[in-house]
Amino acid sequence: MACAIIEQDGLVLAAQRSASMSLPLKWEFPGGKIESGETAEECLIRELREELGVSVFIGSALTPATHSYPDFTVTLYPFTCRLAGGTVTMYEHHALKWVEARQMPELDWAAADLPVIREYMNITAENATV
Repeated sequence: MACAIIEQDGLVLAAQRSASMSLPLKWEFPGGKIESGETAEECLIRELREELGVSVFIGSALTPATHSYPDFTVTLYPFTCRLAGGTVTMYEHHALKWVEARQMPELDWAAADLPVIREYMNITAENATV
């Protein structure tokens, strides 16, 4: 699964899963399943168009994170991104929220996203002190 840490004006976009999805109402970074023959970057471009109606510039890759839930295992391939076009629209999620990096731990995230959040927060903290 590719996921996007969409940055804008010092904030990051968090997406809340709908009640009908697996892991209902948990927060996540938007993205989705990488299809056969598709790179993680191509997946993000496609998924963000489908889920949010936006195009993005893909920035840095973070460390892939694997998490095992009781019923399945997922590996996230996270990338920082910036909006390139379109208006953020909720097509699949219950809610969307722009948050500061330091506020991210306040949300009830899907467990697979937690290592991504920790790494991102470390990176942003390091950049803030430079």
